[in-house]
Amino acid sequence: MMFAVAAIAVLVALALAVVRALAGPTVFDRLVAANSIGNCAILLLAVFGFLTGRPEFLDIGILYALLNIVGTIAVLKYFRFGDLGHRGGEEPTQ
Repeated sequence: MMFAVAAIAVLVALALAVVRALAGPTVFDRLVAANSIGNCAILLLAVFGFLTGRPEFLDIGILYALLNIVGTIAVLKYFRFGDLGHRGGEEPTQ
């Protein structure tokens, strides 16, 4: 029962993050909201795995967390330098 309540709370947090991602006003607000959506998805995977008695979902959640980090870094690098192939040592030319 308690984990079902936790799942509902995570779904509410997910809905609020989706509203923030759509409302936005800046790209970075949307990026943080997208990262929060990914974190809520990881929490839902963990709670669902516990509710169904399948701990394999934790492994899927860890993999998704790694993809979430890499995706966030890639988007930030793109918005900073305008190119994903940029080495990142020097500042971009304006």
